[in-house]
Amino acid sequence: MRYNLHATDRRPASKRAALFSTLLALSVAFAACGTRTETKGDRYELKGEVVAVDKPAGALVISHEDIPDFMDAMTMPFTLKDPYWLGVAKPGDKVTATLVVDGEESWLEEVVIVSEGAADPDAPAGAATSHEPEPGDPVPNFTLVNQDGEKISLDRYRGRTLVLTFIYTRCPLPDYCPLMTSNFTEIDEELRKDSALGAKTRLLSVSVDPAFDTPKVLRGYGEGHGLKDFGRWEYASGSEGEVKKMAEYFGLQYKEEGGQIIHSLRTAVIGPDGKLVKIYRGNEWKPAEVVELIRG
Repeated sequence: MRYNLHATDRRPASKRAALFSTLLALSVAFAACGTRTETKGDRYELKGEVVAVDKPAGALVISHEDIPDFMDAMTMPFTLKDPYWLGVAKPGDKVTATLVVDGEESWLEEVVIVSEGAADPDAPAGAATSHEPEPGDPVPNFTLVNQDGEKISLDRYRGRTLVLTFIYTRCPLPDYCPLMTSNFTEIDEELRKDSALGAKTRLLSVSVDPAFDTPKVLRGYGEGHGLKDFGRWEYASGSEGEVKKMAEYFGLQYKEEGGQIIHSLRTAVIGPDGKLVKIYRGNEWKPAEVVELIRG
């Protein structure tokens, strides 16, 4: 709600001041009523700068300061409770908000934007260009290093269906990397129940944080999520250049600045012939969908 007090207002100064005070109080009251209705979940204060606006995902990519008792300073996407801000925020804008974490979901509330950015929110300076292959396209033979320090390439999985996703082990938001890992755990459990399906399927989680996610860290992360046998489900990373090429090939927005990571979410299914079957964007897909797709 907006109120304009024009310079041509002919009320006495005292009355104009009183009117302004009243309208200001009403504005604060409406703002409080409109933004503080959500009470569930753990709540944290977030301060940072908008790096990119991801309208399809309903998220702002924010380079934020340390969030006390929750996460270090980094750059990552945050889902908005109110999509209104997608049309307001621009790269370079300052932002404060409340980060709400509730189970497997997280979002931003009580958003305040201070506009300092470029005019075009869809063309952030320096942002990665998003590209996606089409179903049926042959997937390049990217080379990685797995949790055992073994050099692997995607050709390794020829003859089997490969389901791959992108994560990094320090990601704390429950509906991003941890959710991808949880989804893969469910898929792996279904593959264990169906030995024939399990024999012809492999899972691969690729870290976009190669500097931190060494083979030892990746193995520990997998084991920490209940994985005992890495025969069917592997974790891998690789050189910064190779990981970046792979992420960008699948349309994942990926950028690293000063140890901070920006990345969206992509999960891909690659057929036994090495060609793309399907790409899942974001975090809305369900493990059962992937299992049915593998079954054909």
